Amino acid sequence: MHYNVPYKTKQFFFVLIKLSIVVGAFYFIYSKLAENENLQFNEFIAFLKENNTFSAKNIIFLIFLSLFNWFFEILKWQQLVKTIKQISFRSALEQSLGGLTASLITPNRIGDYGAKAVYYAKQHRTKIVLLNLLSNLAQMTITTIFGLIGIIIFVNRYQIDVNYYRVTKFLFLIVIIGLFAIIGVKHRRFKIKGFSFRRVSDYIKKLPSKTHFTTFVFSLIRYLIFSFQFYYLLNLFGVDVDYTKAMVVITSMYFIASIVPSISIFDVIIKGSVAVFLFGYVQVNELTILSIITIMWLLNFAIPSVFGSYFVLNFKLPKQLD
Repeated sequence: MHYNVPYKTKQFFFVLIKLSIVVGAFYFIYSKLAENENLQFNEFIAFLKENNTFSAKNIIFLIFLSLFNWFFEILKWQQLVKTIKQISFRSALEQSLGGLTASLITPNRIGDYGAKAVYYAKQHRTKIVLLNLLSNLAQMTITTIFGLIGIIIFVNRYQIDVNYYRVTKFLFLIVIIGLFAIIGVKHRRFKIKGFSFRRVSDYIKKLPSKTHFTTFVFSLIRYLIFSFQFYYLLNLFGVDVDYTKAMVVITSMYFIASIVPSISIFDVIIKGSVAVFLFGYVQVNELTILSIITIMWLLNFAIPSVFGSYFVLNFKLPKQLD
């Protein structure tokens, strides 16, 4: 026997879900700052006061870089969605920051896919997921290109003892697994919400060349912005290292951290651990690096997700005919 759930009950659960997302995001931001084993919050604040480097001018410039970073992420999303329907910059802003808030406590920010999809009617949601995947793949491609170059230079410059046999064996194993996965997916006609693997591939290939190009360019600009922001913070804390040497370490750090599966809220811990190890080779102390990682996380994830919570709380389900 089928029962229809009363409208008020649906609304209650809908509001409860939105509140749970926001409360969860705020709780994890708080816990990351207050219960960070690698960097105590009191120690972090004391270190900032001790250095006395954050003048109004420096703070404004750092915020400007973060705004610029998110401006291109929002613009990238707007351009991608335009392949389905026209949306305003404000709508792209709402979806990007709302998606960030909803994804903060999910592994590898996977919640961002579902959060953005629910902004659209059912007939568009699969394509929205694929567009979000394309956006993330473009960003990961940039990170990988710069990261591999950085790691090669880093290993050669600092004579890191690398077991190349094990690395080659590991990469070979990954390639074999990947090939078998692709073959298996094709033979079993794997589907994503009714879309076969071939249709998913064809859909991405059929997107305009201009869309692929702008997605790649915006991803590149974002990468250059937040990597420079990291370098700027190094200078603020008095680290005497030239730009090229710093970028070798920064690009290596972002690549290694990006390939380690994690919950978004723990991204600061992973980047912190990797950064401490890598920057140890250029004589940068642990407290400085952990403080910079925390500031980067606050500026580019925590604070934007706080603003995103406003959009989550005011979110309304779209009409089915969109």
